[in-house]
Amino acid sequence: MTTPFIYGKIADKDNFTDRIVETEYLENNFSSLINTTIISPRRWGKTSLVNKVIQQTREKHTDYIFCQIDLFNIRSEKEFYIAFAKAILNASYSKWEEIAETAKKYLSRMIPKISLSGGETSYDLTFGIDWDMQDYSFDEVLDLPQTLASAKQKKMVICIDEFQNINTYPDPLAFQKKLRAHWQHQTDVCYCLYGSKRHMLQTLFSNSNMPFYKFGDILFLQKISQEDWIKFITTRFEQTNKHISVNLAGKIADLMENHSYYTQQLSQQVWLRTEKICTEQILTSAFKSLINQLSLLFTSIIDMLPLRQINFLQAILEGEKNFSSKSVLKKYDLGTSANIKNLKNSLLEKDIIDITSKNEVLIQDPAFKYWLKDEYFHL
Repeated sequence: MTTPFIYGKIADKDNFTDRIVETEYLENNFSSLINTTIISPRRWGKTSLVNKVIQQTREKHTDYIFCQIDLFNIRSEKEFYIAFAKAILNASYSKWEEIAETAKKYLSRMIPKISLSGGETSYDLTFGIDWDMQDYSFDEVLDLPQTLASAKQKKMVICIDEFQNINTYPDPLAFQKKLRAHWQHQTDVCYCLYGSKRHMLQTLFSNSNMPFYKFGDILFLQKISQEDWIKFITTRFEQTNKHISVNLAGKIADLMENHSYYTQQLSQQVWLRTEKICTEQILTSAFKSLINQLSLLFTSIIDMLPLRQINFLQAILEGEKNFSSKSVLKKYDLGTSANIKNLKNSLLEKDIIDITSKNEVLIQDPAFKYWLKDEYFHL
């Protein structure tokens, strides 16, 4: 029997949980061609949400082209242009002959070279232009979405995952200015930008000194509520002829702090251990097993952290709020009060902590938090 709980990959159809408000909001933005940035900690379901909305919008609007780009392995501006152009062409045409003809027509100055790499379903795109030509702007690539949308008399929605990676390119500020200058004038195109580095995205879009400030709407994704998780978990059990009580379903969500990825993962582990009716013992066993599975990963994370960053995590777990106070600095050996900002920034960049709008410091990963508290610090 196929497990009814999905994690680590895109959740669609019945596997998609709640997000009714966010789905409607994003669908309206797609339909209205409003640029949108989605910001949340990693593994909260951003990609699944985007895919869900693309499916719904595509069913209602046949005159829309949807393009998805993942910048995870795109490490330079040159690689970006190639990946961007290829994704736009793939989304706009189904036959490689049409793709080749279009590339030669609209990207002629860049001398596009297209070769089949796996039958007629896969191809390689390269540009013959000398990358070292400093005065070359690659305007044709950045203008391609609007060019094709106009030519095909359609609208285009471009969704870019791991968008914050552009901040790691050489001269990122100049590149961001270039993107903004082109994209803001495209009347038949909108962009949905998101990624796994919340603090980096906030810097890109919430800082008034950055080029992408007020580029469009910002959707701060919230956790799915415990009430919705309970409904989802109990329903999925019943659909597979198994039963879990409302109380135990709530405990699964509570243990994982309503974290999308981990709530699905623990639900799966509980479901696999349940023959007919879930018990408290089954849930406890599944939870301990999950933490044990992750212990090697968590140990490697700790091994890479400097001592004072580890001490700072302990201070968080013990409920400290005023990290700069003399008593806290001394108790946890955190150095001087000026060092607190560096500790926070370092752990933010590593996606280990998160800082709320109320300036509350939290450990992002609920399983890591539990492991630190019970297995590492023994608090």
